[in-house]
Amino acid sequence: MLFDTHVHLNDSQYAEDLEVVIQNAKEAGVSNMVVVGFDRPTITKAMELVETYEFLYASVGWHPVDAIDMTEQDLAWIEQLAKHPKVVALGEMGLDYHWDKSPKYIQKDVFRKQIRLAKKVKLPIIIHNREATQDIVDILKEEDAKEVGGIMHCFSGSTEVAKECIDMNFFISLGGPVTFKNAKKPKEVASEIPLSHLLIETDCPYLAPHPYRGKRNEPAYVKLVAEQIAMIKGIPLEEVAEITNRNAKRLFGIDC
Repeated sequence: MLFDTHVHLNDSQYAEDLEVVIQNAKEAGVSNMVVVGFDRPTITKAMELVETYEFLYASVGWHPVDAIDMTEQDLAWIEQLAKHPKVVALGEMGLDYHWDKSPKYIQKDVFRKQIRLAKKVKLPIIIHNREATQDIVDILKEEDAKEVGGIMHCFSGSTEVAKECIDMNFFISLGGPVTFKNAKKPKEVASEIPLSHLLIETDCPYLAPHPYRGKRNEPAYVKLVAEQIAMIKGIPLEEVAEITNRNAKRLFGIDC
């Protein structure tokens, strides 16, 4: 059974066919998913979904691109939601230097506040990183994020950085890019990082794996990610599924 640790079923792209998408996931062997909320509308929708579907869980946080919009009231709201039994992580949070909507100093401040909140509520964190690896690693160390650990979401960095993150109590999560023909780094990470520290995800509706690259992604395609990792490691798909499922449930505190 596969555990997709990062989905955006709360995205408007699923408004017309959510039930079909969920059924597709079940038929592909997906047993659980974490729906990630990153602002007011997506968090609200994520909470509605986890109340409706037993096998869905939520992560709530504030995306770095929109850090400039986050208020103290938003942070307090996230803290309240963290008490919900189906909220299993905070995030996605982090730094995104690709877009310039939120100045770097504001992104860093919001990131630090969310790490501190995670330590207060004792939940792992889901990290979004775009073109900001060193600053993210530095902040995780400075804020002692190792205390709660979490996930390096859709990891695209080097094996060396992956090992550094593992040392800080983080899992490395691989998504669709590991299936891309020219994606050298994700394939190296899949090869060199032990399964005990790997997770799988889709980040749907984004980053669809081959052969669906460029199309809308969906949770059923997480099987293609698992198959690619199994092929790279030369082990059965069932082993990848079992171990990454167990890793996710242990991290999120979900009874196995």
